[in-house]
Amino acid sequence: MKKELSIKDIVAVGIGAAVFVILFRFIAIPSGLPNTEIQIAYGFLALMGSLFGPIPAALIGFIGHTIKDFTTYGSAWWSWIVCSGLIGLAFGLVGKKFKLEEGIFTKKDMIYFNIFQVISNAIVWGLVAPTLDVIIYAEPANKVYAQGIFSVISNSISAGIVGTLLMVAYAASRTKKGSLSKD
Repeated sequence: MKKELSIKDIVAVGIGAAVFVILFRFIAIPSGLPNTEIQIAYGFLALMGSLFGPIPAALIGFIGHTIKDFTTYGSAWWSWIVCSGLIGLAFGLVGKKFKLEEGIFTKKDMIYFNIFQVISNAIVWGLVAPTLDVIIYAEPANKVYAQGIFSVISNSISAGIVGTLLMVAYAASRTKKGSLSKD
């Protein structure tokens, strides 16, 4: 496992965080729950995790969510920012198993990714985020766990649909090894 970020990784973090902020801030669907929206940004984060690995994806989620909070609310909600980093880390860990750069993303890969991302979303948004809200901000448990459950569902759907489609499209845009022949 590499120990330092490459120039490519650093550029990916910068561009990825910028795209994450745009998606997170401007392409979000209100949910009716306070401070909780349906986000497609997590589907994009799944693609970035698969392409660049766990550390860049964690940084994209963490930095992107931080910028979004500061530019939207004027302050940061650190418990959920940390969790955006954690879900990026999870997406990067599972993404290491895929061969998107080689043009391969099989049905088995899709199923594996979606099982893993639903479990990861359940842990991060259903358990870690609301627990941190209670510990750090003394938020009412019933409120933040309701937000957490909604986020598990909406982020799982987002990552499942948008993330899977982005990975399929990316893999399809790559030339498969051995698919070119010399005439």
